[in-house]
Amino acid sequence: MNITEFVSHPLNLVTFFPLVGVVLLLLTPREAKNRLRWIALLTSGVTFAVSLAVLARFNPADPQIQLAYQRPWFQVAGLQINYILGVDGLSILLLLLTTFLTPIAILSTWSAIEERVKEFMVFFLLLEIGMVGVFLALDLFLFYIFWEFTLVPMYFLIGIWGGPNRMYAAIKFFLYTMAGSLLMLLAIVYMGLHYGTFSVPEMLAQGAIGGAVQNWLFLAFAAAFAIKVPMWPLHSWLPDAHVQAPTAGSVILAGVLLKMGTYGFLRFNLPLFPEAAVHYAPLMGLLAVIGILYGAMVSYPQQDVKKLVAYSSVSHLGFVMLGLFALTAQGVEGAILQMINHGISTGALFLVVGMIYERRHTRDLDQFGGLWKIMPIYGALTLITTLSSMGLPGLNGFVGEFNILLGAFGSQALGSPLYAGFAAAGVIFAAVYMLYMFQKIFLGPVKHEVNKTLKDLSLREIVTLLPLIALMFWIGLYPKPFFALMEPAVQHLLAGLR
Repeated sequence: MNITEFVSHPLNLVTFFPLVGVVLLLLTPREAKNRLRWIALLTSGVTFAVSLAVLARFNPADPQIQLAYQRPWFQVAGLQINYILGVDGLSILLLLLTTFLTPIAILSTWSAIEERVKEFMVFFLLLEIGMVGVFLALDLFLFYIFWEFTLVPMYFLIGIWGGPNRMYAAIKFFLYTMAGSLLMLLAIVYMGLHYGTFSVPEMLAQGAIGGAVQNWLFLAFAAAFAIKVPMWPLHSWLPDAHVQAPTAGSVILAGVLLKMGTYGFLRFNLPLFPEAAVHYAPLMGLLAVIGILYGAMVSYPQQDVKKLVAYSSVSHLGFVMLGLFALTAQGVEGAILQMINHGISTGALFLVVGMIYERRHTRDLDQFGGLWKIMPIYGALTLITTLSSMGLPGLNGFVGEFNILLGAFGSQALGSPLYAGFAAAGVIFAAVYMLYMFQKIFLGPVKHEVNKTLKDLSLREIVTLLPLIALMFWIGLYPKPFFALMEPAVQHLLAGLR
């Protein structure tokens, strides 16, 4: 392998550039905390710039894999395993979301992480490598390596820098994800032996495996992805992980790691197992609708703001799954956009929760009240984020949910408009629990004297939130460029299901 060629390829560069930051961090004294923070922030910033260079070379009109890099890697049991990276309309936005959220999450740690800063930043940059690799890998064996690799840094981020029950949450996160992944690994091995390759493009060229085997393979992959989403009833690891994770960990967990599950369904379950996808669409739609309603109803009674936002993710990602298995262009495009919207809105929600936690060291709703008068900038930015999360027209959440409901309503695969009808109730419930949360924190009288001494957001905190706020309005008011990036690839994907 030519090292210069490997390093200079844009997809290799965007995947592995964070390693440069890791090396610099390892060479920097642990006492130089600000220098460590700046190294991690600048490294992730350059990685985002490289992803923009990938976008500049991306042709939205081409539905095929672009900028592909493929080299033989090694052989095992006579099977050739290849190193294949590529990007298309199904993955380009998720690549950009990952590289966009990482520096924002790092910036949020400036005053929140004081212990073991060096190790924290190393794990965070390693996590970025794994997440980017998941969205670009086109060899199932390589995909599995990146998929499993993300578990390690996230386990330590929760287990070392998390809350009082951090080890319980970290182990639960690890075990749940690992259990599903083992089923997927068995399916990957079977497919490698059947096709004689682990290359996804070659598998698609040979055609889908027929018969009942396809159903079992679909379910094996679905188990891993459904746990990661997480879909009801496999969601119980998520609230614990979110509540115990540090703020930056929650941002990247909600913003990117959960999307690895929805992306897995999109990239592998739909094109590799088309007959099974159509067969199981009503079941997947039913589980998605239950998740939408369950997540919304369980969010409302939560006293811990972070747990409320965590359960809301179960509801919001239910919309994504409903859109994917509507198997219509509007549904799938809405689902992809909603993946991005959820990363933006819920990531921002975890940031604002972390900001108030740093000041009050509590997330109990009853400990707040009347903060609008004391922290007006914080209140205004939180209000926009809240409205975005509940799907107010003019903000990003509305565009994705509207397309999903429209796609689900006319879906032949789902077979009934009732899926869309019950899911629409989730939009109403979202308004209930989000506005309840906002009212408890910001409106009414100031309940505790200590709240009167709280300072409004600093310039760093405002800068952390503003890019997310800007995207909420951009997608809400002018989503056309985002749909243009994915539309040809979605049409190509759906053509294989007919």
